[in-house]
Amino acid sequence: MSEFCPGVGKISWPELVGVAGDSAVATIEKENPSVDAVVITPDDAYLPALYCDRVLVFVDSNGIVERVPNVG
Repeated sequence: MSEFCPGVGKISWPELVGVAGDSAVATIEKENPSVDAVVITPDDAYLPALYCDRVLVFVDSNGIVERVPNVG
């Protein structure tokens, strides 16, 4: 991903899998202020396109992060 988004800063947060989605968003935006983190629930529709200023935070039905959040 860093080759597509040079100079973006931190691009991946594997340590957030299993954490509450809202907490993950706060951590991501604190560690990389150049991105907006967005929680995606199982019922949400989203555009699966590459955006260097976006991190999708996929959560389960309980609001827990289930995939590694990455820039894109």
